[in-house]
Amino acid sequence: MRVYPKRMRRPVRWWKVLGLAGLAGVAATGVVIARAERRRRAYTPEEIRDRLRNRHAEATSFSPAGENE
Repeated sequence: MRVYPKRMRRPVRWWKVLGLAGLAGVAATGVVIARAERRRRAYTPEEIRDRLRNRHAEATSFSPAGENE
């Protein structure tokens, strides 16, 4: 293997750096999505039903200010 002097080395191209940063971003996004999907699928159907019933009860019990007077 031959070692070239510093003046003969090619500079790092910015598009290569940006491309690598983009790949790292895509990989990180995939990890975040996979974790969220695993967390979502960890609920049992009963837990989902209970949570939906609670959210519905909260949404229907809301009354704007001054309506109860």
